[in-house]
Amino acid sequence: MEHEYDVVVIGAGPVGENAAGYAVQDGLSAALVEAELFGGECSYWACIPSKALLRTPQAVADARRLPGVRAELDPAEVLARRTSFTSNWDDSGQVEWAEGAGAAVLRGRGRLAGERTVVVTGGDGAETTVTARRAVVLATGSVPVTPPVPGLDTVRTWGSREATSAKEIPGRLGVLGGGVVGCEMALAFARLGSAVTLFNHGARVLPNAEPVASGRVADGLRSAGVDLRLETGLDAVGPGSGDAIALQGGGETIEVDELLVATGRRPASDDLGLDTVGVPTGERGAIVVDDSGLVEGGGDWLYAVGDVNGRAPLTHQGKYQARIAAHAIAARAAGRRLDTAPWGEDAATADHHAVPQVVFTDPEVAWVGYTAAAARDAGLPVRVIDMELAVAGSALTADDFSGRVVAVVDTEREVLAGMTFVGPGVAELLHAATIAVTAQVPLARLWHAVPAFPTISEVWLRLLETYREG
Repeated sequence: MEHEYDVVVIGAGPVGENAAGYAVQDGLSAALVEAELFGGECSYWACIPSKALLRTPQAVADARRLPGVRAELDPAEVLARRTSFTSNWDDSGQVEWAEGAGAAVLRGRGRLAGERTVVVTGGDGAETTVTARRAVVLATGSVPVTPPVPGLDTVRTWGSREATSAKEIPGRLGVLGGGVVGCEMALAFARLGSAVTLFNHGARVLPNAEPVASGRVADGLRSAGVDLRLETGLDAVGPGSGDAIALQGGGETIEVDELLVATGRRPASDDLGLDTVGVPTGERGAIVVDDSGLVEGGGDWLYAVGDVNGRAPLTHQGKYQARIAAHAIAARAAGRRLDTAPWGEDAATADHHAVPQVVFTDPEVAWVGYTAAAARDAGLPVRVIDMELAVAGSALTADDFSGRVVAVVDTEREVLAGMTFVGPGVAELLHAATIAVTAQVPLARLWHAVPAFPTISEVWLRLLETYREG
């Protein structure tokens, strides 16, 4: 069988869906190719189920911070709610969306087989050759990285997929890795009843965040009952007594019922047929692209968006790239001039220094742009404002509310280069900071953006006052 479309997208997660959907809106025909579930990692094994596991326990924790409230949780109901958000790992709804959006749905593993050509191999081994008149878009996401721990291959392990789709709460859970997945899942399972031990090779969790945020998250994990072992990796892993897993680290051996390996991910660029079109990969297998998503060395027809290009491996950033790439494909197809200048419609400029991220721990961490260390490494002239998140709104939110805000100011232009919030519920503060950093709003102009009383957003006024006084 042979098929022809304007745009062929390999990978039907949120990023690939966006690329196909926007291409169709721009008047192009599009096909979505997916080897697993339409909706991808985020919908079934990452962002959505992980936050569903975290939300109810967090609501209970927040309620307990107020006098006169008694709150409990039922782990079985938490798991059931999580499952409802994944539609019990049934992608028929996502397929219906794709077809309703005007995209053709092709199940199977997609692989490049020359210029503008994709071969889709179905589960039964049948091959379909698909030709792209205008563009092929690679949106295959990322895959877990397995660390070289002796004996790790001799025991069963969880990755993030197994953790977020767990049917039961293990009595004892080991976690290797103190990044976002490790911290979030350690917190979730500790609150759902597991005895959790987290091994982190480095001196702090969330090493890319501001140090104050890392410290407070570490304290929060300990308060939730997590046995947090910093500067302690796993020296060896092997079978334990019965069905248990033995973990050796820091001169001690403990046994757990399950081991979550959360040591990062890398671009899923293997076996995509890049060799058939002469495209090499970069660091950790990333497919190098320009700001419109066009692959370097891939001619005028090959694009890569989302985690696979390694620029900003977050679902929302991938969807942002997909919107830009789809518009660029349509513009090039119509012979229109592209606006690829910084902050132009066809340039993913935010990927460079205005990337927002939230870690749904307790306390939450939300940041955008540069940390203080990253800004200095980039050679920016900066002043850092580091202050308590203490306003009327925070005091009303919880009796023991404790938060922190770190603002990185580019003193040459007097604009925000980055901002970090850490505290209960601070994720909802992030978009205002993202607008300020992305739009490079002068602090003098922000002075006239009046925060409502009594909200936690009043911290913006305190921040500007502190900067003026300094």
